[in-house]
Amino acid sequence: MSHNGVDIIDFVLYTVYPTAAFFAVGLAAKKTGMKQLYTYIIQAAVCFAFAAAYFALIPLGGAQGIAIILAMFGALLLFMARKQKLKAEPQSA
Repeated sequence: MSHNGVDIIDFVLYTVYPTAAFFAVGLAAKKTGMKQLYTYIIQAAVCFAFAAAYFALIPLGGAQGIAIILAMFGALLLFMARKQKLKAEPQSA
């Protein structure tokens, strides 16, 4: 993949970094007893942050595919957070 300025090792690392951050947020949330709603929101924010950074900082569009996947995954997490919030509302009423 040297045609776009990104080596294969860099590309693998671009995949590992958001994965590690995603699981670190999940582990910290589990250890602190955070509500699932907030866990989803924070994980979505991590996905969007990495997607924006990859679009802006990686030369020649070398990580645009990963950035698009991360943005879609962040949107899915926000949908899951919304579903979790709607599920919790009838129980509190």
